Amino acid sequence: MTDLEDMSCYISDRISSLQRMLDLSVIEFPQNQIKKLKVEIFALEKLLEEFEKYVDQQKEQLKHLKELEKLFQRNVEDAQHIKENIPTHMPKKKGLVSGKESVMNQKEAADVQPAQPSQPENIKKTSKKFVREMEFITMTEFESIPQYMKGRVTYDQLNAAVNNINTAMTAKYKIFNQSTKTLNNNARKLHQRFKDQETKQTKGQYFVVEDDIRDFTQMKVDKRFQGILNMLRHCQRLRELRGGGLTRYVLL
Repeated sequence: MTDLEDMSCYISDRISSLQRMLDLSVIEFPQNQIKKLKVEIFALEKLLEEFEKYVDQQKEQLKHLKELEKLFQRNVEDAQHIKENIPTHMPKKKGLVSGKESVMNQKEAADVQPAQPSQPENIKKTSKKFVREMEFITMTEFESIPQYMKGRVTYDQLNAAVNNINTAMTAKYKIFNQSTKTLNNNARKLHQRFKDQETKQTKGQYFVVEDDIRDFTQMKVDKRFQGILNMLRHCQRLRELRGGGLTRYVLL
């Protein structure tokens, strides 16, 4: 039983006891019994007052619990909405990530537009050096892009392109940062190509070219790709550096 139920039962018993005493009122009571009856009635009045206070407290608590229930229900609905509308790509803090971590991130983002890079075999799985990644575009940044520049490209498609560029960047620099002694013939050719593409302006910078996109992703390098690059430049994710008949897309 709850405290409220216990008190209710106790008061009910006292009232029944008093009712029986009143039913016997036709009989002349001794003086001490009359005093006892007055004491019982006075005690019962006090109990009823306490009972009313307790009932009011329970009503107030019930009201508070109902408010909490509504708040909890709204939180559940909000959580469900968030669960059903999680962005495909979540923006990350700026910083450097290792090559191994980059590969893991690409696998996690592969559900939108999976890239299946055909990387050369016999390449070491880890590298002591680090490879930067391009940050995903936030919804606020996407909305700031002029409509004529976006065309029909959606938010998810733009970030899928970021994912592919990161895949190419990671694959390229995993090869570039290794000793040629550890690479097979195909990887050595790529290593030499990457080295030949370096200039004084790109020293210490991370960049890819169109051939890297073709070699390491399934993304088409076409007019639509050029439009996506314009949007990424607008969002200050990369810049173009031309020279030697080659356009380098340098990560900012």
